[in-house]
Amino acid sequence: ASAAAAVHDSLSRLRTPSSQQTPQTPAGPPPPYDPPPPYSAGPATPPAGQNDRPPEYTAVPAGGFDPRALTDFQLDELVHRIIGRVTRLVRTELRMDRERTGRLRDPR
Repeated sequence: ASAAAAVHDSLSRLRTPSSQQTPQTPAGPPPPYDPPPPYSAGPATPPAGQNDRPPEYTAVPAGGFDPRALTDFQLDELVHRIIGRVTRLVRTELRMDRERTGRLRDPR
């Protein structure tokens, strides 16, 4: 019992007035409610860069790579080369999401 009293005395000396648990009564009524500003359908001024048109198509220089000239076989081969890497990245992201939420097993 004396140890508890000693701890209580030392802690009460360390407490500041702001750390003590005293219920505070409101000083007055809450501030009046201000309605939000009126809503407009569109922004008054568009953000920077919104008025810029996308760049126009420029011709492919002679001897340069033109993706529109790929044959179906070449396009299929390109997809097969890329799909493995993309699939691996997507699986990694999904696993990281499951780890973050605490569910390592996918019950589907």
